[in-house]
This record gives sequence, structure tokens and C-alpha cells, in this order.
Amino acid sequence: MASPSGGDVPNQFIITTPEGTYFQSYKSIIAFKDKDGNITLGRDWGYSVTTGKYRNIFLGEDKKTTEKKIKEGVYTVNETL
Repeated sequence: MASPSGGDVPNQFIITTPEGTYFQSYKSIIAFKDKDGNITLGRDWGYSVTTGKYRNIFLGEDKKTTEKKIKEGVYTVNETL
């Protein structure tokens, strides 16, 4: 993953597969966006400020919006990710 200034960010990864795109922080899957645009969050989606910063970039929104979408059922949280 690249920082807002364009440099590589250690331990933050974007992984593209035929099924969709994952955002991984260290060894945890934080979010998965499938090929239809559906979002599934991993159990550690809100783990730290740094993870949150890059999660927000991946999702294109702030934490408050993510929390609202979870509450509304737009996003699901998968406790096994």
C-alpha cells in the first residue's frame, strides 16, 4: 500500500485476487471488497489508529461512516477473518 505521499507503507498490503481485493494489516485481513463491490470487514477492522488510517484510504471513507454502514447492514463483519 502507498502512503498519501506515494511512499510504500510497511506491513499494510493490498492483495488482488480473482474474487476481489483484500486490505491486510500485518497478518490480519481488515477488509475485503468483492468483484461486485460488497464489503466484508475482518474482526480487527478497528484495531489501531494506523490500521484505521489505511482502512479509511482503502474504503474511501472515515471510521464514523464505516460504523454507520455496519449498523445499517451495508457492511458485514466476519469474525473469522
